[in-house]
Amino acid sequence: MDTRSQEIERRLEVPLLVFALLTIPAIALEFADQEEPWHAIGTALNWAIWLAFVAEVVIMLRVVPDRGRWLRDHPLDLAIVVFTPPFLPATLQAARVFRLLRLLRLLKAGVLARRVFSTEGVRDAAVLTLIAVLGGGAAFAAVEDDQDLSAWDRVWWAITTVTTVGYGTPEVATDGGRIIGICLMVTGIGFVAVLTAAAAERFVRTRREEQRVVQDQLAEILRRLDSLERP
Repeated sequence: MDTRSQEIERRLEVPLLVFALLTIPAIALEFADQEEPWHAIGTALNWAIWLAFVAEVVIMLRVVPDRGRWLRDHPLDLAIVVFTPPFLPATLQAARVFRLLRLLRLLKAGVLARRVFSTEGVRDAAVLTLIAVLGGGAAFAAVEDDQDLSAWDRVWWAITTVTTVGYGTPEVATDGGRIIGICLMVTGIGFVAVLTAAAAERFVRTRREEQRVVQDQLAEILRRLDSLERP
């Protein structure tokens, strides 16, 4: 990219990171309570986030000198626009967690990123999610004391909530239950984001290691050729 397009991309970076973070409350508002106005607010926020990513892609394609190269260098930005539109069927709405991968730019060189996106980090996130499911199910049964919920009912509700599927059974009748549901949804979204980011980071790291090996081999070949040319 030329200097002008680099400057525009730099100015768009912070607003897009903010919009990526808003994905979590957008999903929580849209699915935690189907009553108005929360569902409408969540839907409007979902559209605003997606349109912000669309606007970034459109702007950058207008200012960069080589559109094809920019698309090849920014597959995540294009994937967010293509795979996370708000008009997708409800069964595919979980794809919106990919918007959170935009936050990777904050952690590209950080020690925290290497820890969170490692095998140990994914394992720790999975354990925390499991604890949240079991604890959230128990807490839900405690606040929804008017319902006669079995242990399986509690686990079923917690799993459907943490995956943001939400089959609607058992029904949430109290504000305490809604708060627990929001916490579980945020936990589930966070776990999927960590899992996806870990896979992406592993793929990028493998590519970098392969490139480093090739570069080292080329350097060695050039060194030997140079030594042969010397009298």
